[in-house]
Amino acid sequence: MIEVAQLSKSYGKIQALTNIEFTIDKGTCFGLVGPNGAGKSTLMKILAGILQQFEGDIVVDRFSVAKEKQAVKQLIGYIPQELCLEETLTARDNLLLFGRLYGISGRTLNNRIDNVLEKIGLTERSKDTVLNFSGGMKRRLNIGCALLHEPAIVIMDEPTVGIDPQSRKSIFSIIEQLRADGSTIIYSSHYMEEVEQLCDRIGLIDKGILLENGTMNGLMEKYGTPSLYVSGDTIEAEHLHPYQIAPKGDGYLVRDANPLATLEKLLVRFRELDLQPRRLELYYPKLEDIFFQLTGTKLRDN
Repeated sequence: MIEVAQLSKSYGKIQALTNIEFTIDKGTCFGLVGPNGAGKSTLMKILAGILQQFEGDIVVDRFSVAKEKQAVKQLIGYIPQELCLEETLTARDNLLLFGRLYGISGRTLNNRIDNVLEKIGLTERSKDTVLNFSGGMKRRLNIGCALLHEPAIVIMDEPTVGIDPQSRKSIFSIIEQLRADGSTIIYSSHYMEEVEQLCDRIGLIDKGILLENGTMNGLMEKYGTPSLYVSGDTIEAEHLHPYQIAPKGDGYLVRDANPLATLEKLLVRFRELDLQPRRLELYYPKLEDIFFQLTGTKLRDN
């Protein structure tokens, strides 16, 4: 459905993207993960036809973004991180405005607005002014505006930033419904647990470079070293020698190919040294651990 080929973008001397390459199959949810400033939004804006000066290309359902931008735009619903709503209008009037911008009118537009309002859970609030909506409601309406032309591809740039858990759950439900309907979704976030939950394939990006991409299982097989988690007020790094360790939270990750055997050895050592671990347990790697392994840094917010 989507093929990104040697995509690069610079802003003057700042290199925002460098030779990005990956593919996305039709009907899948692709998670683009990285810190703020990693290049996620730049990549999505190029795909959506907003940024036009770049090197390389993206092919969307046989159409070139560089050469056939208008054809690509018909296929895409773009949901930016910034809210694009007229807050002095009602929810329904916002949808009317966006529908007409898409060239939809009459009964077709009214029917689609009804369907979208139901999908985003705002049917009962359709005549209320957006200014009085909560942050989560505005986010859902922002999503609804991008769905009126029934796009085959939905791009979501940090759609859950700054909202409460209940609103986040509602947005997850919208995404699951879009997947069930056969939409292809690109989901950008620096919340790794969201991507783990929602996405079929994942791309890790930092400083404009795509570090890795693949399925969660594939990434875990490649980078997910078996580990133990150890913490305790009196336990220091020297007590875990000669094992490979990495600080995590208020303790340490102990990486070893045979974690169960290592666990037994550490228990014996702690008894001999009269050390009392607060936690000593098997640790299952997460996406954030893979990112740390690839970059040497935690996932920063800015």
